[in-house]
Amino acid sequence: MDTVQEIIKTVGGALGAQNLTLGVVVKVVLMVLVGCLVIRALMKMADRMLDRAQKVASIRVYIRSALRIFLWFLLALMLAGTLGIEVTSIIAMLSVVGLAVSLALQNTLSNLAGGLTLLVTKPFVVGDYVEADGVSGTIAAVDLAYTTFVTPDNKEIFVPNSQLSAARIINYNALGRRRMDLKFTASYDAPTARVRAAIEEVLEAVPGILNDPAPVVYLSEYQSSSIEYLARLWTSTGDYWDVYYALLEGVRESFARNGVEMTYDHLNVHIVEK
Repeated sequence: MDTVQEIIKTVGGALGAQNLTLGVVVKVVLMVLVGCLVIRALMKMADRMLDRAQKVASIRVYIRSALRIFLWFLLALMLAGTLGIEVTSIIAMLSVVGLAVSLALQNTLSNLAGGLTLLVTKPFVVGDYVEADGVSGTIAAVDLAYTTFVTPDNKEIFVPNSQLSAARIINYNALGRRRMDLKFTASYDAPTARVRAAIEEVLEAVPGILNDPAPVVYLSEYQSSSIEYLARLWTSTGDYWDVYYALLEGVRESFARNGVEMTYDHLNVHIVEK
């Protein structure tokens, strides 16, 4: 027994725990066992809470890892205090190290904070077509530090999350459908009813246009050399560009069939002889 106590005192001196005894060792062992059980119970409670919180489902793994590290660190501080090790100096040293690391990794930590914001608020998900921070494209991945855009001409752009979380974000897919406003010009000589009928003919023929709300055609403006007509319609997000180009081509052909002149600005020059 004396030999065991001598070994314990030697180990305690090496660790800076001057009051280490057999009773303290037994107490530490019990604290470790109880601490493990408590940490396991707390982690199970945290898992149940995270399962119910749908908004943080995408960062569940990171929250769980951070909580586990914090609980084990707290247990280690309690054990150090029980062993008689000066805890205040350890906390002060860790604070200085943490400050130095945070200053060195300021941009990285800012991106991580932005990534957590995007993952929680979810202004977009993978597959959405988004315009933000001067970049437009389909979201290919949302990581903690960067978000990956794929542009229509097949380029990958990695945007820091710190910029995206502070930028104005336009999500073209979130609501499922989009309104389209197309403007066409016709000659003053073309009757309004004929022009409207020519445009409506195309609206009825092009697939992908939604019936609710129904498409409409308005006379929208009297210009210097033409009258402007507005076609307003709704499409699903995936059909938007197909409908857009089909309408542009179809209206031109419909105007030609119905004898409607599609005008453009004219400049008349008069030469006066003196």
